[in-house]
This record gives sequence, C-alpha cells and structure tokens, in this order.
Amino acid sequence: MIEQAQTNRYEEPIRTDQQGPHPDLVAVVKRHMDTTWRKPTPAHTAQVTSAALDWWQGQPSGPHILDSFCGTGMSTAHLAQQNPSAYVIGIDKSADRLSKHDTGLGHYRLMRAECEPFWRALVEARHRLDAHWLLYPNPWPKGQHLKRRIHGHPAFPLLALLGGTIELRSNWRIYVEEFAIACSVIGIDGQLEQLAVTEDWQPMTLFERKYAQRGQALWRFRGHNRH
Repeated sequence: MIEQAQTNRYEEPIRTDQQGPHPDLVAVVKRHMDTTWRKPTPAHTAQVTSAALDWWQGQPSGPHILDSFCGTGMSTAHLAQQNPSAYVIGIDKSADRLSKHDTGLGHYRLMRAECEPFWRALVEARHRLDAHWLLYPNPWPKGQHLKRRIHGHPAFPLLALLGGTIELRSNWRIYVEEFAIACSVIGIDGQLEQLAVTEDWQPMTLFERKYAQRGQALWRFRGHNRH
C-alpha cells in the first residue's frame, strides 16, 4: 500500500525528466525476477561476507541488522544506539567513506564490500535479517538510468529473500514511490510516507541532515517481507 502523504510546500529537489514512476519499472522488475543474476562476486566481497556471517553467528541471540550503502557509518552507529540488543553491520564499497568513521565500535561493524553481491551471498548462506536499511542512495534521476537504481538492478529481487523489515529513505519522492511499487512486485508490503522532522528529531546520515536543513521533504518506505 502506498499511503498518500501531505503535500510538500517546497519544490522537488531533484532535477529529472520523469513526472512520476518510470513506465517500464514493473516490467524491468518482473524480468529480473525471471532471470538469475550471474555477475561474479568480487573476491574481497566474498571474504567480507564470510567475516560478516562469522561475526553475526558468533554473537549471543539478538536481531541482525544490515545497513547497506552506509557511507561514513553514521547511520550504522545510529542504528546500533537505537537497538542496543541488536548486532548491526554497515557495508559500503568506498574505503574512503568508511575511513571517516571513528573506529571505537561497539555491537556494530563497518565492512567494505559491494552491496548487491553481498546480498546474494547472504541469501546463498540462507542467512535471514531482522531489519535492512537503505538510506539516501544515488537517485540516478534521468529516466534512462532506471536500471542503475536499486529497484532497477538485477539483484533487487534478493531483498525479498533476506527477510525481516526494510526501510529506504530519499529526498526524491518518485524514487521512493518506485521502490514501493517494485517491492510490492517481489513480495514486500509496506507504506510510503513523509518523514516527520520534529524538534527532537535526529538525522541518521549526513545527507539527511543536509536535506532537512535545506527544508526539503524527506520520504521513506517501510516494508515487511511476505516470505
């Protein structure tokens, strides 16, 4: 279900040639569901996945949370703080971004890996997540770049096999609408809504802080796997 959110008084922050969700979105997602993504897993990502699974499986009982495309790890630390009984892993392919994080880690870890093959490795290992976060991904705003968005990627159907809840955020409503539509196709039910920025609200990422300071509307999709 896509919930109608309140109208934002600010102009759309993303310059795009789209007026709404991409007309080819559903067809692209269904095509990816009917095929197997065969891109080889980079050796480093395979090693990191093995280390992540060893770390998760070596912990006492508690929720397993994944923060994909975590950037500097600000969101990973936030998730760990908000979920003290959970074990949180943040992954990002940029060593430079990850190097900006304080290394004083508690019950969370930051790891350098490509997210899509990392997801596939978790699925192949039959590892189920309790929660998965995807915060402020590159919107690729031109319509011709649909397949570069998370929900246009061949690996997107894997998200339904990871289990648990999922939350994506963006300052571009169309992106979140597309993600919600694509999720409904692969078996994830949820709602799109505008994020309430209150006086005691704490941003989860540097991007979220910047967008809020500029007065931009922040959108999120919260969903849960049917599987």
